[in-house]
Amino acid sequence: MSTPTKPDTLSLYGETFTSRLLLGTARYPSPAVMEAAIRRAKPAMVTASLRRQNLKPGHHEGTGAADTGNGFWALLRQLGVPVLPNTAGCHSPQEAITTAHMAREVFATDWIKLELIGDDYTLQPDTLNLVQTAGTLIKDGFKVLPYCTEDLVLCQRLVDVGCQAVMPWAAPIGTGKGPVNPYALQVLRERLSVPLIVDAGLGRPSHACQVMEWGFDAVLLNTAVALSQDPVRMAGAFADAVDAGRAAYQSGAMAEQHAAQPSTPVLGTPFWHQS
Repeated sequence: MSTPTKPDTLSLYGETFTSRLLLGTARYPSPAVMEAAIRRAKPAMVTASLRRQNLKPGHHEGTGAADTGNGFWALLRQLGVPVLPNTAGCHSPQEAITTAHMAREVFATDWIKLELIGDDYTLQPDTLNLVQTAGTLIKDGFKVLPYCTEDLVLCQRLVDVGCQAVMPWAAPIGTGKGPVNPYALQVLRERLSVPLIVDAGLGRPSHACQVMEWGFDAVLLNTAVALSQDPVRMAGAFADAVDAGRAAYQSGAMAEQHAAQPSTPVLGTPFWHQS
């Protein structure tokens, strides 16, 4: 009789989640499609940003038909999935801090995805100001999930100021290129013990499976699902890929070999001798 296995949960800031997939809410073709995709993926959290010039429920900073005012907020409440507010589009530390505080009032949550943009073309994080901004929000009682690059020193500094998880990108947001710097990401996983969530740049379920096989704790994505031809089915594919990658990591992959190794047993195979 087999012993039941303990549920594999994701732990962030002392809270546990049964899914290792986080999903965005922008750019879906319709609210109905977004709802169906979220229901299919069953994510740990869904991200949502607010227009900073008019921060109140009903002003969702997504694009596309899913941005439908108060109905958007009602839908999120109906789904019952925890919301991860973010500071998308912020270019200065004070702008990000102010947005985070307003989002906390609107969403009644201490969770915040910290985005501090340093370059408008690649949407690369402002690595020079990100650590200080994250530290300020941590002191203000936020549970900060910082969007960052795969730079080891940057990620270590974020941990040093109190971030209990960090979210390095795989590639620039929305590119779908997958991990463009596998070496750096794997070094990051080897060196840091806090949860690591790959955020941005994943385009295919195989990309998600790959980083999960490397030992990353979760993935966050949006465009790869929302802009696919069948977002609901793609959401399911990503959810399955995340589970498969996690299971593979926990199972321990075989070591690579330089030479071929026979996989078929030869015991009892006739030996034919030619004279």
